[in-house]
Amino acid sequence: MTQQTADGRPGIAAAIIVHEGRVLMVRRRISEGKLSWQFPAGEVEPGETREDAAVRETKEETGLNVSAVKLLGERVHPATGRLMSYTACVVLSGTAHVADTEELAELAWVAHDQIPEYVPYGLFGPVQEHLDATLAS
Repeated sequence: MTQQTADGRPGIAAAIIVHEGRVLMVRRRISEGKLSWQFPAGEVEPGETREDAAVRETKEETGLNVSAVKLLGERVHPATGRLMSYTACVVLSGTAHVADTEELAELAWVAHDQIPEYVPYGLFGPVQEHLDATLAS
């Protein structure tokens, strides 16, 4: 897939960050439809890979330095119509905090059994499978 949708909007890269048995989720100040809690994410910039965008957005939004491990998958998001890519990342350094106070209201490290409370409409299949494998221990 190209990194933009048919209407020319850039794709969105999301970082799936598992650390110490929990996954990092952020709550945007302005929700996109029913999307309130989500993964650190943002637009892929020209010349940037999906994985690099996920790493950059994580740093900008949460202050965490992460490394991309693997691309989990991509889809056109059913709620937003945006091309989404999801990259598994690991924490290299830093402590997660709301670094981008204009975009984010709060963040949380979410345990496996708490995910439905944050995302009641379910996760993209490959992301759920990754979290089931890495958090269910």
